[in-house]
Amino acid sequence: MPQPLDLPPSDWPVLEPGWVWLCGAGPGDPGLLTLHALNALRQADVIVYDALLDKRILDWARPDVETIFAGKRGGKPSAIQRDISLHLVELAEAGKKVLRLKGGDPFVFGRGGEEAQTLIQHGVPFRIVPGITAGVGGLAYAGIPATHRDVNQSVAFVTGHDQTGEAPTAVNWEALAQGAQVIVVYMGMKHLDTIAARLIAGGRDPKDPVCIVASATNPDERILETELDRASADVAAADLSPPAVICIGRAVLMRQALDWQALARGEAPRNVDPLGRGQPAENR
Repeated sequence: MPQPLDLPPSDWPVLEPGWVWLCGAGPGDPGLLTLHALNALRQADVIVYDALLDKRILDWARPDVETIFAGKRGGKPSAIQRDISLHLVELAEAGKKVLRLKGGDPFVFGRGGEEAQTLIQHGVPFRIVPGITAGVGGLAYAGIPATHRDVNQSVAFVTGHDQTGEAPTAVNWEALAQGAQVIVVYMGMKHLDTIAARLIAGGRDPKDPVCIVASATNPDERILETELDRASADVAAADLSPPAVICIGRAVLMRQALDWQALARGEAPRNVDPLGRGQPAENR
């Protein structure tokens, strides 16, 4: 992997012994890592990392760094969250420079808030380093803007499961169906059929455009465009598997014009005016 540009030595925060930095590593592509996270990688004594992390990112760490896998994947044997949080405390109390490296952003369905609370309870100092979340970066790689002036003035992020592992019951699906112009679902593949049914029952158009981006920003990225009432069946037919982010709403149509990866391969846009507005927004 190409080495990143050297960081200037001044004005960069120092990861001190006994501290924990909770860092987002972005949705997958190592190039989406922030410079603050890279700075942490170069200082950490120990890195506690998640399942969805591109392992090439660890190549930027110190050669003598200790790495600890603490990934959680639905339906598979996984570390217990409380054990992970307490392990961070133990490492910090042992005087280590601890980097907790999490996919996406630690505060967007990343449970970083829970880990930070545990650190506070044990008097462990910490720093938060935001990362690019899949609901923004993953969609952008697919050519879907999370917001577009001609499409939406609101976007809602929702998790596809709650603490029980089932589709969230605390979500007001009717309000979400009617109130959010674009809905982005994290970790929703398992319950996509239930989520779609609840949204349709809440008043969402069954033919609302849907895009599923699996392994977003990674070399094995797969993208499926469909409609809400057949999304689950189409996912099964395409044999798509998690991790994936799901976008519901007319923003999906913009991919017909903005699929920049296809354009880079020399392919023509499928539709330069997918909303049928006739002229670019800046000209109206």
